[in-house]
Amino acid sequence: MPLSRLLLASGRPVELSDLQLSSTYGGVLEGYPCKPFNEMKIKGLLRAAENAFPSIPVHLLPPAREYPEADRSPGGFGPVELLPPVACIGAFHSKAIDPGYDRSSLAVVWFQATPEAPSADRADPALRGLRWEELARDHEL
Repeated sequence: MPLSRLLLASGRPVELSDLQLSSTYGGVLEGYPCKPFNEMKIKGLLRAAENAFPSIPVHLLPPAREYPEADRSPGGFGPVELLPPVACIGAFHSKAIDPGYDRSSLAVVWFQATPEAPSADRADPALRGLRWEELARDHEL
């Protein structure tokens, strides 16, 4: 039973079978959110998705970035750069792209404002805009 179902902008229905949520900056003891830190965070999430779902492709939805202290002098690592507070890794499945297979799958890394599973009425537009046919991979069950 899927955790959630979404209808992509292309009209393709997809099901969310696995979801990992974490605080984007949870456990950070020193420093400040900046571009180098955020890039390391994103790379770590992509590695985690590849390890969790080794047989399916992984795609990153580029996160929104805020610069709340743009009027202040940047610190040693550049200006403060904030990503949305919740980091997400999800595995999505749909019918096969090629009729010779059973289904297609894609793991997605994205960021969002709240710790909720995306659903038909609460999914980020970027998530709904996934180019499934280009990104997902067919496989047999």
